[in-house]
Amino acid sequence: MATASETRMTPAKAVSFSLVGLWLFIAAFPFLWTFWGSFKVQADFFSKADWTNALWGTQTIAETGSAFTGQGYFGAWVIEAFWQNVINSGIVVVFTVIISLTFGTLGGYALARSGFRYAFWLLIAALVFRAMPHITLVSGYLLPFFEWNIWGHLPTTIIVLVAINQPFTLWMLHSFFLNIPKDMDESAMVDGCTRFQAFRHVIVPVMWPGVITTGLFSFLLAYNDFTVTAMLLSAENETMIPAINSFLGTTQVEGKVMYAVAAVVSATAPLFVLILFFQRQIVSGLTAGAVKG
Repeated sequence: MATASETRMTPAKAVSFSLVGLWLFIAAFPFLWTFWGSFKVQADFFSKADWTNALWGTQTIAETGSAFTGQGYFGAWVIEAFWQNVINSGIVVVFTVIISLTFGTLGGYALARSGFRYAFWLLIAALVFRAMPHITLVSGYLLPFFEWNIWGHLPTTIIVLVAINQPFTLWMLHSFFLNIPKDMDESAMVDGCTRFQAFRHVIVPVMWPGVITTGLFSFLLAYNDFTVTAMLLSAENETMIPAINSFLGTTQVEGKVMYAVAAVVSATAPLFVLILFFQRQIVSGLTAGAVKG
């Protein structure tokens, strides 16, 4: 049972709670404001005369007869077929995560159990490769993609994203494998398992939180990428982020800004659901990898 001293609000606790509350407000405000504004017309959400128009929907009421409207979502999803961009993103993300985790898990396990010096230098080379700007890596793929006439298709983007993401997954999973005693492998092999059977049936179930954590970061890389997808995909194969950018228009072409606002909300909402669903595995995985990471 808590004592009076533990439940009493001290100045230090008040400051801590205030800072946490301020941080939550600053972090959540952009999304909440965008979510609210996605149900307004452009004249309200980007009103220069009075920013409070975005709160009350003055022009939205005048144009639609209601303080809220779904015109932005209808325009993005139906008129501009944003659903196709969502499907493209799903294909890119799924295959990028599966391929990255497959090679990263096998490679990380092999390097963690290897006693050779080359394992260290392979990891250093992977780290250097990961530190390179994405635009540098993409430019190296452009010429062969054009020569082979495969530019603009989803598989080419998946290949590049896997190449960019693989060093990270290799380091992350290698760190998790180091935290698993070699005795587990040896005990499984003494009981009759092969090396791969020991890896599959004994090691992987133990480090499953680490796999989920690494998979989530791989998902975020592919899901939020703009540079690679914008340069390597044609207009009909665009993923969500380049499509949202195209909604904004250019200096020569007027954009459909409210379509972009609605699409931003549509693209961000699944991330909250994903984080909430896997929060325990993420915390467990990060904690496990922090020991020798």
